[in-house]
Amino acid sequence: MSKLDLRSIEYIVSVGSDNKRLPSVPKDLFDRFSPEVLGLGDISVESVPVSTIAAVFDLGGFTQFCSQGEPNLIIPDFMSGFVNWVFESLREETMESEKEGMIRLWHPLPILVKFLGDGLLILWDTKGMNPRLQHNLILSLLMICYDCRETFYGKMAQQVPDPPKTMRCGIAKGTVYSIGDKADYVGPCINLASRLQKLEGISFAFSRKGFAPEKYWEEKGLSNWILRKVHIRGLSSNELIYLLQEEYDVLDPVLKEQYLSPT
Repeated sequence: MSKLDLRSIEYIVSVGSDNKRLPSVPKDLFDRFSPEVLGLGDISVESVPVSTIAAVFDLGGFTQFCSQGEPNLIIPDFMSGFVNWVFESLREETMESEKEGMIRLWHPLPILVKFLGDGLLILWDTKGMNPRLQHNLILSLLMICYDCRETFYGKMAQQVPDPPKTMRCGIAKGTVYSIGDKADYVGPCINLASRLQKLEGISFAFSRKGFAPEKYWEEKGLSNWILRKVHIRGLSSNELIYLLQEEYDVLDPVLKEQYLSPT
């Protein structure tokens, strides 16, 4: 039996016991409303731990964008363009070369890409990535965020009014645990990545845990970053994170007080 499609249910109006008109469905259809609609498979299966890099992309100003007139017309145009652009960008940053119908990759493709309503959660299994490639992945994600502002925004501004201009990104490394048939994952690093992309005045940040950019990046590249500690509500009182120096330098002095020197 196929999974119940909640959007396809056709209701029949009938009179209830108190003479009110109420929606009705056949019993067999009603009984099919179960956890299976989540598409997670057998959620009683033991979780499998996976070492990952989690990235959360979030569109700055997306809620305001959706509040414009006729959102039913502009949201599909924007979202189709955004999702296609993100996947195209990920392919470009992942591909090393092509030969005889085979694509050589810098690192494996993500094990999960999940739509979050105003952004995406992306997970990479670090098993197929050496430390240098893991650090290069951070730079690849940064390039995608830059491209959102410098290229994608200009393209979408010709199709919809005032599209979101900035894409925020938070990155964290850690262990996640599978749910059901590995259709989804949970873990603290996902929560941390989500919190990092919400930091005030900052559009790109990654947790120091599990990373050592001072070892794998050249001094010139490392000079573009600044190490700070910050309070992450519910997760860490003094989380060490790397911020872009250019973003930190222009922060309001009051905001800067949130980002303390690690020493």
